[in-house]
Amino acid sequence: MRITTTDQAYYLDAGSYRLTVSRTDPSAELEGWMTLSLIASVDTAGGRDETYETLPPVLAEREGEAIFDFPQRSTGWEAKTVRLTCTPETIAVEVRVEGRGLIGDVTLLGGRAVLNTRAAGTFRTGLHARGVFNPTPTHPVQVVRPVSVPLALTVIGDASPGRLHAVFSPPPLVLAFCKEEPDGATAVPGGPWLGASVRAGIADLTFTELAYEPLDGGALLRLDYECHTSVNGTWRSPAVVFRAAASPWEAISHHREDLLAHGLAASAGARHEWWSRPIFCGWGAQCARADGVSPTELARQELYDGWLSRLEEHGIVPGTIVIDDRWQLAYGDPAPDPAKWPGLGEWIAARHARGQRVLLWWRAWAPDGLPAEECVTDAGGRPVAADPSNPAYRRRIRTIMERLLGDLGADGLKIDFTQWFPSGSHLKSYGTTWGLSLLHELLRTMYEAAKSVKPDALMVTHTPHPAFGDVSDMIRLNDVLEFDPHGDPVPAVDQLRFRHAVATRAMPGHLIDTDQWPMPSRADWLAYAEAQPALGVPALYYVESIDNSGEPITSEDLRLVANWWRS
Repeated sequence: MRITTTDQAYYLDAGSYRLTVSRTDPSAELEGWMTLSLIASVDTAGGRDETYETLPPVLAEREGEAIFDFPQRSTGWEAKTVRLTCTPETIAVEVRVEGRGLIGDVTLLGGRAVLNTRAAGTFRTGLHARGVFNPTPTHPVQVVRPVSVPLALTVIGDASPGRLHAVFSPPPLVLAFCKEEPDGATAVPGGPWLGASVRAGIADLTFTELAYEPLDGGALLRLDYECHTSVNGTWRSPAVVFRAAASPWEAISHHREDLLAHGLAASAGARHEWWSRPIFCGWGAQCARADGVSPTELARQELYDGWLSRLEEHGIVPGTIVIDDRWQLAYGDPAPDPAKWPGLGEWIAARHARGQRVLLWWRAWAPDGLPAEECVTDAGGRPVAADPSNPAYRRRIRTIMERLLGDLGADGLKIDFTQWFPSGSHLKSYGTTWGLSLLHELLRTMYEAAKSVKPDALMVTHTPHPAFGDVSDMIRLNDVLEFDPHGDPVPAVDQLRFRHAVATRAMPGHLIDTDQWPMPSRADWLAYAEAQPALGVPALYYVESIDNSGEPITSEDLRLVANWWRS
């Protein structure tokens, strides 16, 4: 790297990028991409953090890197510094504070300030890009959106308006910017691209959401800690790491490589042969059969027997069977519902005798059936979610795994609803961890308990963040969505390919559960089913008809699926 210095700026030429770092105001120009605002805010439960004076940057050059520290006087902290670390390939931005407080929102690449010029308010990074890639599925479906459209990478969401963006929870925490206008719901423009990823391991992932907040040609990033992260001394934020890329897929690979290089990502564990066999999950069949009743009422032994018999008649014998929602009496402390599964242990044993394995569907975070003291609670003391920071709940999980995988003989779990995180600054838990870290603790508790009972247990999640590689064996691509921002339908198979590309680059050592629900039509279902074997472990959800269209599934349709599985 070559640095040239004048009274006004440092000019850095790294080969892969050129950066002009101002010596007179807190900003840096990343040539061709953005004008970085080097203001940051670290709010606390006690109030908003506002910068009221910025000092000239201090440059320190080390082997292979240049570090620019921007000291800032703060209303919320005894000391605050925004650090810009440059290497030949990357630019990393973070904020460091000293003092005491419970962290609320943290903004990087912008924040509230009164500058030395007396300009005041919220300042943002200036954007020269035209599109931004979002690695998590959303509804409306919009893989690359205009840079003027916000997005969130989060562990909080559901199907309500403005919340259907946690299909991956968590996704890889990486954005990518491009210079072309996006065109099409799943279309990805050509390069060049600029990746922007979050460098943090599990211990520092105590926020619930990374929000990209654009406004009038500018943007900043907001991390929501919800006042559950305590500082008493020094604290530094995760770094936002910029790196040039040929495509958003390469930007995701760079994100994983960066985390691995810093010891912040986890690789996949040992893989067992049976994990790769095709899957039948009964949820789609339950939904298609539901007529005036909840699909959860149809997770029944006799129905699953009938569906599996029809599949076998047409040459489809899945290696793994997923018994979906709701085989259990209570979500939080699950045991079989004897009215639906009068002999689940014997049923699983019979499937084992046929060379098949059985997974049970699990609803993450569910407090149903748990005592309040083992739950995250609200201001009224009511249970909101299971609390994996509580040793009593962790002991309960071990007992449940002995029951399900030991006594019943199940072979693993399909873990769903990780996006139902117990969000709220007023919520109370036993421990101090929060955000993505608390979700990892939940999954780690389940994963270790399952493996202690059955070492080859298969644990399926929808968490394609590289730091979650040690708590999942297979990444499920999750529910298919419907429309783009214009209200036009988005082909299900296009969504499959996008999600597969994200998951395989974020977690290349993990198997992919291709899912298959819901399907808008028989034609979409057939196209999806044909593509599945090349993109991961094929999962069949439908047997009799398609739930959204009511179209029947024919014998010829099932013979096609059988042929695709064999090919």
